Amino acid sequence: MKFNSNDTENLLNIMKNRRDVRGNNFLPQELEDDTLKLILKAGLTAPSVGYSQPWKFIVIKDKTIKEAVFNNFSNENEKAKEIFKTKELYNKLKLEGIKESPINIAVLYEQSDGEILGATSMKKMGEYSVVCAIQNMWLMARALNIGLGWVSILDEKQVLNTIDAPKNSKLIAYLCIGYVDQFYDEPELKKLGWKDEKSLGECVVYR
Repeated sequence: MKFNSNDTENLLNIMKNRRDVRGNNFLPQELEDDTLKLILKAGLTAPSVGYSQPWKFIVIKDKTIKEAVFNNFSNENEKAKEIFKTKELYNKLKLEGIKESPINIAVLYEQSDGEILGATSMKKMGEYSVVCAIQNMWLMARALNIGLGWVSILDEKQVLNTIDAPKNSKLIAYLCIGYVDQFYDEPELKKLGWKDEKSLGECVVYR
């Protein structure tokens, strides 16, 4: 299959308009099963080291589980506030949408019992593969005008215990997914002045 310039432009627009959605933007509207499956299937198309496909997706709708994960976040966020206590903006940020989003997904890395092709030297390649799956899901969600937010202010072990995860797994991401009232024209933290956007020249070095 070959793609054309229109495909290239559309893909770039989806990438540029991807946003990390927070709870203040999620709508209570339920996500259709077919739409959720399409986002999950996008994750399955990601590249993985040694074709290991080391990902596992735990889809969470249960309010009790959400409440436990939210309490986990709240505890960890209090610790983070101490780290960023010189930044008043931190206290004003809405950094999750655990209870507001209709769907939460815990994305896990399942460790293999044996050696993985391509991961004998760089041991975290399997975990990086799972991150590729998450990016695919994020882009597919945006193409469907569905919001997705990544909650990282969590105690990993507590989350794994809450969701009754397999013993050989690691938590790579906790995602909040659902319809939203709007997508910001720029990343929220950029709009709020938390950080400036880096230019291509700042990020690329030629040898």
